[in-house]
Amino acid sequence: MRGPAVVFHLFLASSRLQKKRAVLTIASIAWGSVSLLLLLAFGQGLREQLTVANRGMGSGIAVLWASETTKNWQGLPAGRSLRFLPEDAQLFRERVPLLDGAIGEFRSWGINFTYGKKTVNAQLIGTEVGYGELRNHVPVPGGRFLNDQDVELRRRVVFLGDELAHDLFGEIDPIGKQILISAMPYTVVGVLEKRLQMGTYGGPDKNHAVVPITTFQAQLGYKYLGNIVIRAADPATMKTAIEEVRKVFAAKNKFDPEDERAVRTWDTVAGQKIMRNILLGIQAFLGIIGGLTLMIGGGGVANIMYATVKERTREIGVKMALGARPAWITGPLVLEGFAYTVFGGLLGLLFSMVIIIGLGFVPTEGNEALEFLGKPTLSPAVGAISAGILGAIGLLAAYFPARRAASIDPAQTLRYE
Repeated sequence: MRGPAVVFHLFLASSRLQKKRAVLTIASIAWGSVSLLLLLAFGQGLREQLTVANRGMGSGIAVLWASETTKNWQGLPAGRSLRFLPEDAQLFRERVPLLDGAIGEFRSWGINFTYGKKTVNAQLIGTEVGYGELRNHVPVPGGRFLNDQDVELRRRVVFLGDELAHDLFGEIDPIGKQILISAMPYTVVGVLEKRLQMGTYGGPDKNHAVVPITTFQAQLGYKYLGNIVIRAADPATMKTAIEEVRKVFAAKNKFDPEDERAVRTWDTVAGQKIMRNILLGIQAFLGIIGGLTLMIGGGGVANIMYATVKERTREIGVKMALGARPAWITGPLVLEGFAYTVFGGLLGLLFSMVIIIGLGFVPTEGNEALEFLGKPTLSPAVGAISAGILGAIGLLAAYFPARRAASIDPAQTLRYE
């Protein structure tokens, strides 16, 4: 009988003699595996869901607000108020090559929206066509966002946030219906598709309405923009793009281009990078907790292997005295410990999948906490990490007892009780 066959034969003989012990060991590894996999899966689900929510209001954008100067510049005093004009957005698009888009927003709070006998007070935004893409305003099927003709012809059309539409219309399809905005008739051309949104300025998008910038100006007579939204062609250049925009605006309004407080900014690219690092840290923390739980099971495997070596000391000594190779002593022990770990890990994976699939049927709609938490996800990365931890624990738990068995002096085993 060749070496590998001998090792496997000895492993089977040993396993049959320790069935109860093997079951308890496998159960502890399975429990540790379930803990590890569920924690990693919840961490992965949370990471994916918050990443989606963090990009809800737009990916790779920055929001700019004109403020006031804080430095003296070329004979002009500090403290001068600055305002964005509608043409500033076009100026930035022309003068800053790093930009992929720059869109201005008029904002008005406290506007009455009326449909039939129902009136809702909400926020109204006047903006350009590109706003829909920059701010991730995806319409529900059957509707649309604003188009160029809406802006050019000053059409009285409106795009509603999903919650605002529900407040006004209930279960009625709003597309094509007419509403009154400050007593002026508008046609609903689209409704925002429901989505998660973590970042917000001026309130969640679901509660506002969007009309063409020209229509907004004609009805309300606003002169100054509330803010400008920009997007860099390459997110890595966003910081430089913001600096270039400030320089262009400074040259037009005569203030120090190094005066960062003159134009306040919210760089979502930097914010999303921080969020990714935070979520990665949370996932790593959950993985460490799960790994420690699994190590307890691995400690059980090691204790069982040490107990096995102790109980079989005389048997091991006799085998070595009769010429057994070291691999015939260590091989079955390593294989036994590793088999317990792998089998327990497979059982843990099976139970985890059943739990995760079951949780996938739990409804989350209407519960914002559950929507942001997301659902546990077994990704390839989670599987690879779990397999790596399991393999390492299985080998380590079996290696050290096996090494001890191989170091036994056959002569001393004759006096061992």
